[in-house]
Amino acid sequence: MLLKNQPTITLDPIAGSMGVQISGVDLSRPLDDGVFGEIRQALLDYQVILFHDQVLEPEHCEAFATRFGPLVPYPFVKGLPGHPGIFEIRKEPDERRNFGGNWHTDMSFTETPPLGTMLYAREVPTRGGDTLLTSLYLAWEMLSDGMKELLRDMQAEYSAALKHAGGRAAVMNSTRFTVENLDRSEEATFHPIVRTHPETGRLALYVSGSHLTRFADMTEEESAPLLDYLRTHATRPEFTCRIRYRPGSLVLWDNRCTQHLALNDYHGERRVMHRLTIGSSDRPH
Repeated sequence: MLLKNQPTITLDPIAGSMGVQISGVDLSRPLDDGVFGEIRQALLDYQVILFHDQVLEPEHCEAFATRFGPLVPYPFVKGLPGHPGIFEIRKEPDERRNFGGNWHTDMSFTETPPLGTMLYAREVPTRGGDTLLTSLYLAWEMLSDGMKELLRDMQAEYSAALKHAGGRAAVMNSTRFTVENLDRSEEATFHPIVRTHPETGRLALYVSGSHLTRFADMTEEESAPLLDYLRTHATRPEFTCRIRYRPGSLVLWDNRCTQHLALNDYHGERRVMHRLTIGSSDRPH
């Protein structure tokens, strides 16, 4: 399928649920407004966009990401020297635990969660190390009418503490990151469990598996049965797509309507990614 007015750029869907590979564009060069507009529309339509064979320096990644919105730092990891909006995700061959190895939506514990997350593959294992993503649009749409009615006006707490993974300090200190701001690990906020996308107007089941703790006005124990069901429901295989990397791959997903998981299936090999987080001006509603 050809993008309008740009016959050298093609869109190839990755899965029936979501995701598209975009070919015929060099992200190291400035994009004219027409081409960028088509790329942005592809993100809104498919939720995840993927480019292969890109040769990019940090400034190229920054230039592309900031066309979507301002970069925001990840609060717990120090950024690259001279590039505070980029941090390196590195897993060495001797490490057993990876970063992002549970289903989650990035920084949902903040008052205004980011618009998107971008990863650029610097070094990848010979096999494995993929990212799974799931469509929270489909997770909402496939609920029963009764469940939709129950959830429609509910608020839930999203916490940075990572209680389901053993605690933020344990998770971060088990990595090679330069860890910062662990005092923010208790940061939490409430958002609607059903979120209206600010650009498409579509409803999404705003599940962030690692961060969800409870519903408003309920205890964690009271909330657990329904939240556990929603966590499981939101990751049904038919809602997902799988991103397979090679050196020079760049992926960007819409953080407002997706959830993702970094697979940890490449023990004994190195994986190095650069991550950028793109800010949003819209609180979930």
